[in-house]
Amino acid sequence: MEKIGIFYGSDGGNAKGVAEKVSSALGNAELIDVANASKDQLAGFKNLVLVTPTYGSGDLQSDWDDFLGSLSDGDFSGKTIGLVGLGDQDTYSDTFADGISHIYAKAKAGKIVGQTSTEGYEFSDSQAVVDGKFVGLIIDEDNQDDKTDSRISSWVDSIKGSFA
Repeated sequence: MEKIGIFYGSDGGNAKGVAEKVSSALGNAELIDVANASKDQLAGFKNLVLVTPTYGSGDLQSDWDDFLGSLSDGDFSGKTIGLVGLGDQDTYSDTFADGISHIYAKAKAGKIVGQTSTEGYEFSDSQAVVDGKFVGLIIDEDNQDDKTDSRISSWVDSIKGSFA
């Protein structure tokens, strides 16, 4: 398996912590903070995992917002991509994990892997749900941090075979 580029944005540290856990579970991966990332770095990976928290009422993390603005849909073409979104299903039930939907809108030009069930979460609406499933792994460190490790482990096991 080729090395996987794990690109993450994090202000409070939760997304970075989740990215580190995903990296550890995957093995052959390189962690890259999008605050210091370049388009060329992204282009250097065939396999990607993109990690972002959600801020406010469904907003994308600021470093991701800047980085994503420098990319086109074509930058994801031919790539295999796993998405990881963080959100707070209690406080932001109507915009739960919406941050990842902004990345999904561009990244879906590639091959998205690792869609997950919405079971086990309680929220009223999420742009991260497409065709009845989350577009990737969704983590709620605020309310369900006790489920984070098992969710990451299951998700990584489900996507490992998708990366060449």
